Amino acid sequence: MLYDRLDALRERTHSRLDAAHRGEHALNHQSMSERQSYHELLTGRLSQLRAVERGLCFGRLDNDDDTRLYIGRIGLFDDDYEPVLIDWRAPVAQAFYGATPARRLGIRRRRHLRTRGRTVVGIEDDVLDLATLDDMDDTERRQLSGEAALLASLTAGRTGRMNEIVATIQAEQDQVIRSDLAGILVVEGGPGTGKTVVALHRAAYLLYTHRARLAGRGVLIVGPNSTFTRYIDQVLPSLGETDVVLATLAELYPGVSATGRDEPLAARVKGDPRMADVVAAAVRDRQRVPGHDLELVVDREPYLLSRATCERARERARARADRDGELANRARRHFVRDILGALTRQAVDRLGADLLGDADVEDIRRELAGSPEVRTAIDDLWPELTPTELLADLYSSADLLAAAAPDFTAAEREALLRPGPPAAQRWTPADVPLLDEAAEHLGELDRAVYAAAQAERRERGRCRRRPATPGPGSSSSSSTSSSPTTSLPTTSIRWPRAWSGATGVERSAGRWPRARWETGRGCTGT
Repeated sequence: MLYDRLDALRERTHSRLDAAHRGEHALNHQSMSERQSYHELLTGRLSQLRAVERGLCFGRLDNDDDTRLYIGRIGLFDDDYEPVLIDWRAPVAQAFYGATPARRLGIRRRRHLRTRGRTVVGIEDDVLDLATLDDMDDTERRQLSGEAALLASLTAGRTGRMNEIVATIQAEQDQVIRSDLAGILVVEGGPGTGKTVVALHRAAYLLYTHRARLAGRGVLIVGPNSTFTRYIDQVLPSLGETDVVLATLAELYPGVSATGRDEPLAARVKGDPRMADVVAAAVRDRQRVPGHDLELVVDREPYLLSRATCERARERARARADRDGELANRARRHFVRDILGALTRQAVDRLGADLLGDADVEDIRRELAGSPEVRTAIDDLWPELTPTELLADLYSSADLLAAAAPDFTAAEREALLRPGPPAAQRWTPADVPLLDEAAEHLGELDRAVYAAAQAERRERGRCRRRPATPGPGSSSSSSTSSSPTTSLPTTSIRWPRAWSGATGVERSAGRWPRARWETGRGCTGT
């Protein structure tokens, strides 16, 4: 009967899907969206109905009121919407896992069904109302199987403890599976103790119980390797769920394929909690003050960008970012505005402030912002970076590592150092959390700003910039430029629709939305 109902539902869903395909073409965006949603709903339902062919029904509950409930992988209803099969995740099915002889929950007998294809090949009964064992005649006792048969032979002087132990194991697993959604749940155990099984059932249970809440957020299952995720991909549909994202640690950062391998020491250092501070320090270290005043030539006119001006602009930008909760790439715009303001004032003073109106001053500012020389100088002092650029530059420079990780030993820093240009870096799974941490510090990145910065870096050789005479006590070190590495891809990672609303999942390699420049064309940042 149950498989007949399953076949009927499959046929009905398939017919509706065919009808949707044959329907008239949508005339507007709303109609197209509605048809797409309906198509996805039917496709998902059909996939679910096909995935539960094996082991559709695996249990039965005989209640004290003489009613029976069949428990299976999904819920099925007849044409009158009366339940013929109860989804194992439904609250009423909890008794199938949690009832014990000491706490029967109104259940007289729990039957486990083993099937091969559509044929029942085994039955095991748990008689929870132990008093009924004494009332059974020999014929009824012979009909018992599994643990119940053993209990029936041991009822004299027994309390049902053996059956209670078996049921308690199931109840403990069910308690974990049905734990509250909020918070972190850690399941510990040795190999082969069922941790993975419990975790998968919990994922299916949460999607069933909190579907409305999780529909826009999704469920992500992270596995240690692709073999594990392939196994999970086969198991979850049999539990009634298909809208789950599976990924290995190496795949968690969109746009990056972390297929490299670290030496043991390098992997250990990258997993050290101190690396979070190293990443934060690396971000701040790229917000630089030159060791001396900089002299720029723009359209054959000289401009002086003093060390004090750069330091003041940096500190003002940092202070405002701290106050407003802005991240590095977003805070950069304040630095850019102050630098452009200082250069604009020099041009105005040279031309005569009395002769210029507000529109003239804004034109000067805009021309300076578009100058390759100015853009290059600003990019040297406060570059707009992607996480991949930040880490690639860090790994390729012993000086940057020493500045960002002063508390690390020389051997630890050496383990992180990767010879060769930043563009040649090959990411490893241990880099993925560090890339994510870098993204949390860098924040939003404007693709247009990024593309322009990339172009300007390729034109560095054409920039005419020379240092002025260093002042007393000034550092002799010069500003170094960041080197571009992997550019942002033009396409986003494609995730299932149910997961597309999840925070930080459907994103490009930069993982940030588009932002706007605010202080003129070209070099003004975000």
